[in-house]
Amino acid sequence: MTTGLWSKKRTGLDSRRGAKPCFQRKLRLYHHPNGARIAYREVGSGPPLVLLHSATLSHREFEPLIDELADRYRLVLPDLPLHGDSEDQQLYSYSTDWLVDVISSFIHDAGGPNPLVGGHEAGAKLILRAMEVGKLKPRRLILMPNSMHIRSRRDQLERAIRLATRAGAAPALDYALSHAARLVLHPALGERLSARNNPRARDLMRHAASKIAGNGTRMRGWARAGRNWAVPTPQELRDLYQRIDVPVLLLWADEDRTHPLVIAQEAVELFPSAQLRVLENTGFLMAYDDPVGMAREIAAFGCPYRKLEA
Repeated sequence: MTTGLWSKKRTGLDSRRGAKPCFQRKLRLYHHPNGARIAYREVGSGPPLVLLHSATLSHREFEPLIDELADRYRLVLPDLPLHGDSEDQQLYSYSTDWLVDVISSFIHDAGGPNPLVGGHEAGAKLILRAMEVGKLKPRRLILMPNSMHIRSRRDQLERAIRLATRAGAAPALDYALSHAARLVLHPALGERLSARNNPRARDLMRHAASKIAGNGTRMRGWARAGRNWAVPTPQELRDLYQRIDVPVLLLWADEDRTHPLVIAQEAVELFPSAQLRVLENTGFLMAYDDPVGMAREIAAFGCPYRKLEA
């Protein structure tokens, strides 16, 4: 079930001749039957496009795409559980299967039965897991940089983070770790994750850190998620790719050191119907490095979908 908290209408064209339309976001809440909530932003009109962000960030990872895509799609940008404004209460296990159940139900509620779906890093992994267990079958799939079936530097970092956050289950340590996490998510990290050192990425990290500092409840949730996160084997993922019978776009960055291009170059050969597009001079935060190029590739890939909706 989805509820709207507030909304503003599209304001139309700017007074300057030739300016782009100004789109306003709508903040909504999805309530899963088990009680968990997903906060998401909705903007634009047209066929739905659901984008899942990477771990530790929020829906703001894709904010630079709004002006480029909201006239083509109804953008649905959720905060994953334990991120942003979404669920973090200690009523749930936050296991991989729990996350998949909540996220896939949300996607069907907000995006319809067969939406265009994309994910970056942890978001991409949750989508693949949902497809593996039969809870999600998008009409088209966009996979942004993630480790896929190859163990990457990011996987090593994630394992270290999971081990560290498990201490958050201990009384008193949860509060201390929440402040330590804020030091890790320093605004300067945003610029380092951008190949073009976009200063706007600093605000992305500030927003992510603001939801963590002093939030012992969230740290305890991360501890649970770390204990219950299931990692499929490379062979299981290769087998899954061969069973995915929908068009797939691998949209990759050429300067993302944690997910090098070789991952996508190998993976594209394993899907029945896939294409690889590379954005030059982009890093981990592709939307902050080249929002126009990223939106262009997504729109070109989604054109057949839009014609079906016409």
